[in-house]
Amino acid sequence: MLTLLPLRLRIFLFFCLLALGGIAVAGGAIWVGAARDGGLLLPLIIFTFVNTGLILGVWLLFDENVAKPILNMAAQLRLSAHAGGGAGVNTKDARYLGDLAPAADALSQKVIEALSATDVAVATHTKRLQSEAERLTAILSEIPIATILLNPAGEIVLYDAQAAAILGAVAPPRLKARLSDYFEAEAIEAALGVLKDGGHDAALRLSDADGTHVFHGRLITLSNGGHMVLIDPPDNTGPRLAPRPLVYDFDLLDQSPDRALAETPLRDLCYVAFDTETTGLSVEKDAVIQIGAVRVLGGRIVEGESVDTYVDPGRPIPPASTRIHRITDTDVAGAPTIGPAGRTLSHFARDAVLVAHNAPFDIGLLRKSAGEMGVDWSHPVLDTVLLSAVVFGTNAQHSLDALCDRLGVTIPEDKRHTAIGDAQATAEVLVRLLPLLEGQGITTFGALVAETRKHGRLLQDMNG
Repeated sequence: MLTLLPLRLRIFLFFCLLALGGIAVAGGAIWVGAARDGGLLLPLIIFTFVNTGLILGVWLLFDENVAKPILNMAAQLRLSAHAGGGAGVNTKDARYLGDLAPAADALSQKVIEALSATDVAVATHTKRLQSEAERLTAILSEIPIATILLNPAGEIVLYDAQAAAILGAVAPPRLKARLSDYFEAEAIEAALGVLKDGGHDAALRLSDADGTHVFHGRLITLSNGGHMVLIDPPDNTGPRLAPRPLVYDFDLLDQSPDRALAETPLRDLCYVAFDTETTGLSVEKDAVIQIGAVRVLGGRIVEGESVDTYVDPGRPIPPASTRIHRITDTDVAGAPTIGPAGRTLSHFARDAVLVAHNAPFDIGLLRKSAGEMGVDWSHPVLDTVLLSAVVFGTNAQHSLDALCDRLGVTIPEDKRHTAIGDAQATAEVLVRLLPLLEGQGITTFGALVAETRKHGRLLQDMNG
């Protein structure tokens, strides 16, 4: 019945009820005091307690029927406006807000329709670009020369399939890495010295730290101040590599000089979303048996860059754990131990912000084995639980499944509770949360950490 009344009249009646309730409480307290001849003290005590309870009850009603619906509606509108997702506004939860919820839902639906039309146009254009990229990939796959492009800062902005195989022989290939992350810096600096002396190209010898992998090629200066690396195929080249997507991000060509992390825009950061599967749920007693990681750069997931490895825990996997993640002792037999597996993840996540769902557990497991890895896990850390609280409020559900459902992220059933599947889902959630955070005016890493600390009661802060 109340939902049929105008919103302003309902609010007016609400406060009329509060006033009448206060009068009734005062009158009742005075009557009780007079009946018991208790003077003014007893009525005052009765009035204080009952009136406080009345006001608290009114506040609870407002919180449940006004404040929470408005917060939820704001989150749903941001989701439609900034992330291109959502299903409009839930008018049922906001039924006591009068015409506000239907009006917001109509606006949200218009935004969704407009974005859908834009998505169709972008998808058509993207399909054409992908077709052209596939042709270029096929051509480059036929050429037995590995190609890497470096920006003026010496960071990798493009590599082809042959280069991915060469880099991967040392460590997982990744954009924004320096060539010296893979090979001895002295030879690279020597070739750069030749170019600085006026040469257009220079011979280049690439060797990893222990000399296990050695490659030869050329370093060529580009007009933008960057360089192209052409690497000859190794003598023991196997069958021709199957075509794979070129991995590139040309935005890195124009990247600004290094800034303090706190002042860095969220879009300019590199993130590594990761997850672990374990023998149990105790950081102190249990061990990692699988690691999965995915890189996010420029606000998008970098296809082709990932870590997916089993880890030998050196102990039997409890059947109760196997029932959840389906990993058996046979799966981890012969897998690397936590030392080399952790070093692989560390190299993959160099200069990146680590992102995990319920990060204290996963980071705790890595830090527990830091000595065995020889790695100092001092990376900045973001937790998607806290990011969800910043965007959707503390009272919302913050499980990975709830976040994926809210943001339209699908986790294939066979990938759920696998490290790489949950890492991929975490990365997709992050990509969808970034524009929502920016829509709230949170645009730098420092501002985001400050906001997450307001929700510190949910999880431990991992950033010192």
